[in-house]
Amino acid sequence: MTIIARYEELGKPTYFCDPYSSWQKGSIENRFGLLRQFIPKKETLDNHTHKDIASYANILNNRPMKCLNWNTPKEVFEELISVKRAKIKHTN
Repeated sequence: MTIIARYEELGKPTYFCDPYSSWQKGSIENRFGLLRQFIPKKETLDNHTHKDIASYANILNNRPMKCLNWNTPKEVFEELISVKRAKIKHTN
C-alpha cells in the first residue's frame, strides 16, 4: 500500500489540489517528475503491472528528501504513525 493511500491515519488536515492546477502544490509536481523515470509522459499504464507500480512507489517512498531533513517519506510517515499510536495508548 502506498503512503498517500494511508493519509487518513495521520489524523492531520490534508490538502488536495484542484485538477489541472499544478502550481498549487509544487512538491507533487516534483514527485511526478521522479515518477517519469519509470513511466514516461504519455505512456499508458497498460505497459506496467500493479507489481511494477508498487515497486516504483516503494523506490520513491524510500528515497531520502532534502525537505524531510534527508529522511525518507516512509520513515517520516512511520514516525508520525508511531507517535499517534503512542498518544492513543496513553489516553486509554
